[in-house]
Amino acid sequence: MNRVLPIRFMAGRFLDLLIVLFGVSVIVFMMIRLIPGDAVAIMLGANTEITPERIAELESRIGLDKPIVVQYFDWITGILQGDLGTSIWTGRPVAKEIMANIWPTLELTFLSVLFGAGLAVPIGCFMAEARGKTAEVLVRVMAIAGLTIPSFWLGIVLIFLLAKLLPGAAMLGYVPFTEDPLGNLQRMILPVFALSLPMLANLSRLVRSAMLDALGQDYVRTAKSKGAGRFRVVYWHALRNALIPFITSVGVATGYLLGGAIVVEQVFAIPGLGQLVLGAISERNYPLVQSSILVLTFTFVMVNFVVDILYAIIDPRVTQR
Repeated sequence: MNRVLPIRFMAGRFLDLLIVLFGVSVIVFMMIRLIPGDAVAIMLGANTEITPERIAELESRIGLDKPIVVQYFDWITGILQGDLGTSIWTGRPVAKEIMANIWPTLELTFLSVLFGAGLAVPIGCFMAEARGKTAEVLVRVMAIAGLTIPSFWLGIVLIFLLAKLLPGAAMLGYVPFTEDPLGNLQRMILPVFALSLPMLANLSRLVRSAMLDALGQDYVRTAKSKGAGRFRVVYWHALRNALIPFITSVGVATGYLLGGAIVVEQVFAIPGLGQLVLGAISERNYPLVQSSILVLTFTFVMVNFVVDILYAIIDPRVTQR
């Protein structure tokens, strides 16, 4: 019986994943078609004579002359077969367009999670240990401020400050890590800080709350009475149990970082999925917009799927609920 429960738990989470992806695919498919403006006229461009014949020819070529249910079925069937469609403007496969732009977004998100989650643990532990002291109050106020500052605004302010202090510093654009590791990291410092600050502030407050609760438990008092050192009590006994809600929150925060990365990319001129999606929306490039957003959603739900599995491994009681 104990072996059946984890399988049932994972199957339930996988079913949730499929339901979310299906719902998002329908919403994205419908919303892009509700954007004001004649999509076919925009695709033809201002320099082309727009005639009924040209409109009919383009609609037939990209499948817009079919009923909307058939359009959705054709699109989702192609995705299930590994075909994300063809970009209307470039004629290239959408999969290649996405792969050419997704790495800066993934790198920005990964470094932001690493920075935000990595610093949140020691900062949260410090706030829990120094509860009520002046240093803890100052750090807590800074954490609250970090939650209220929009990433895009912080990014703009950081650019102005760095331009004033270090006029020659490279802070905009993107260089692949494989080509210039130092230049890549140099350009990533500001966007990573701007994007991860709200996550760092939120997670550090969460760790503080969880640590305060853990430090008041009986097993911590028992460890102290047995002569366990401060480091072992805080970072082994208490922190291990406080990390359960932390891990769940990291998964959720990663999804928000993916969305926030699109905005931050515009501020720092990073050629990631943000530029690709926004450009595709303005051009009514249906296949590219639909598939790009679906890929972002898939990444988000997969991260949370992995988090759910890790949660179940850390606390097996989850599988029995």
